[in-house]
Amino acid sequence: MSVPEARPDGVPARTGLKGARVAFGVCGGIAAYKAADIVSALVQGGAVVDVMLSHGATRFIQPLTFQALTHRPVYTGVFEGWDAGETGHVSIAREADVVLVAPATANAIAHLANGMVENMIGAVALATEAPLVIAPAMEHHMWHHPATRRNVETLRQDGATIVEPERGYLASGAQGDGRLGSRASIMFAVRSVLGRAGQLSGRRVVVSAGGTREALDPVRYIGNRSSGTMGLALALAALDAGANVTLVATPAVDRDSWGGPVVEVESATAMQEAVAVAVREADVLIMAAAVSDFRPQTPSASKIKKQAGEDTISLELVKNPDIVKVIEKPGMV
Repeated sequence: MSVPEARPDGVPARTGLKGARVAFGVCGGIAAYKAADIVSALVQGGAVVDVMLSHGATRFIQPLTFQALTHRPVYTGVFEGWDAGETGHVSIAREADVVLVAPATANAIAHLANGMVENMIGAVALATEAPLVIAPAMEHHMWHHPATRRNVETLRQDGATIVEPERGYLASGAQGDGRLGSRASIMFAVRSVLGRAGQLSGRRVVVSAGGTREALDPVRYIGNRSSGTMGLALALAALDAGANVTLVATPAVDRDSWGGPVVEVESATAMQEAVAVAVREADVLIMAAAVSDFRPQTPSASKIKKQAGEDTISLELVKNPDIVKVIEKPGMV
């Protein structure tokens, strides 16, 4: 594997988030407060983050918050940053590996879709060749308005990645699908975009993670203490390298650290079935899950209760299949 060369701007060579330059636009919606958490996660991942606030965003959150998190200047006007050899939005646009706008309001989406500049965010978006990731957040009806839908589709056609808003409680008190996507889903989108030119670009990788659970009855199960941390780390590494990753995971795996699609399984047999389907079009299979060696032969259909006078209980276990050996059989892949 070749080692990336150092960048001419003095930033360390990029591997995934590490060394990545992120131009982060924050727009004027109540979800602006969530941007601080995302910026913090990017910085902890090793990214260099340049935050740009719209005028509306400064009504919800102050530049000092982001200065403290990034240890870098925060831009609130389109004419800032023209000093010490820097050329304002041109420098930010040139150095960015990805431009992330979160939250993106309906107004910001309209401006971005139509190439209009009213702040530093729009100027950088027009001047950069870096990919654009947009995470909308707004009132439910604004998100579903035909004009917003047209603008979002325009941005998609122009190559932008859209992190769909989630359904839930909105600032208005209503329920709808205008909530800002989770930090995990936004981070997943950024890492996917950054990895597009990686060594595994175009490859399909299947990763299993977590300890399986074998049911004794509807309440209890036999399991192990595997957290799925290794499998999750391997899945993220493959994502950073540009792979299209299918994660087959048990409930133990931390979904907040992944953010992408997951094939949910619990038992060894369920994992075997999911992996057998996933590998049909895959290039690589990484089995990092802690698969139970045995399972109860006949799980009880109802909760097993204590019986008077019984101090012990006997369980008859049968061996689980070796998933890798089964997958290797003709017709299974």
